[in-house]
Amino acid sequence: MNIIQCNDSKEVALLSYRIFKEQLIKKPNSTLGLATGSTPILLYNELIKGSQLNEISFKKVNIFNLDEYVGLNSEHKNSYAFFMKEYLLNFIEIEDNHFHIPNGTACDLIEECHRYNNLLSSTKIDLQLLGLGENGHIGFNEPNTSFESTTHLVELTENTRKNNSIYFKSINDIPTHAITMGISNIINATKILLLAIGENKAEAVYNLINGPIDVKFPGSILRNHPDVTIILDKEAATLINKVK
Repeated sequence: MNIIQCNDSKEVALLSYRIFKEQLIKKPNSTLGLATGSTPILLYNELIKGSQLNEISFKKVNIFNLDEYVGLNSEHKNSYAFFMKEYLLNFIEIEDNHFHIPNGTACDLIEECHRYNNLLSSTKIDLQLLGLGENGHIGFNEPNTSFESTTHLVELTENTRKNNSIYFKSINDIPTHAITMGISNIINATKILLLAIGENKAEAVYNLINGPIDVKFPGSILRNHPDVTIILDKEAATLINKVK
C-alpha cells in the first residue's frame, strides 16, 4: 500500500491526475472505475483540462461508476448519472455506450444488480478510483458487507444519508437505498487509487491503515490488494502522523 501525503486538495488532484494520465497513455482503451461525491471533483477538473489539451483521450475508454441511488433517474440533479455528466462526461470525448452506471429506476432492482454485475464480470477495471466513508464504506458497501459481495442493493445507513444531506433540500429527500458494486468487484481492479480529503476523514484513514481487516470496516480489505495508492491531504493524515 503506497501512502502519499499532500499539502492540500489541489495537490491531491494534480498527483491523482498524473496517475490517470500515465494509465491512459500506457493503455488508451483502459477501463476506469469512477466515483462521485465532493472528493473527486478537483481531479475531474484536471481530467477535463488534460483532455482539452490533448494530453489524454477518453475516445477508447470505458467507464464504470461505483453506484447509483435507487429512485433517482439519470436526469435528476442528485443522481450520480447526472453528477458524472455535470462534472466530467459533458466535457470529454467518450462514446455514450462506453459509460456504465446502475439504473436506479429499474423495474426489477435485483435483476438490475445482476445485469450490472455481468457487465463487470465481462471486463477488468484497470484503475479504480475510490473515496472513503467516515464509517469505512467504499462504494456504498456499508459496515458488515461481505468481502465476497458482488453488485447488490443496499440500505444506506443513517450516517451515510446524513453525510450526503448537503446535496438535498431535506433528509427526507435522500434515497434510503442504492445499487453498488460489491467489494469483490472493487478488489478485482488491477490498480486502486483512494483519495481522502479533510479532517473529517482522519479517523477513517487511521482505521484503514492501522485497524484490523474486518467487515466492520469495509475499506480495510484494501490492505489485501497488491496495488493500492492512497493520496491524502494534510488534514486527512492528521491521526496517522500522530502515531509515527
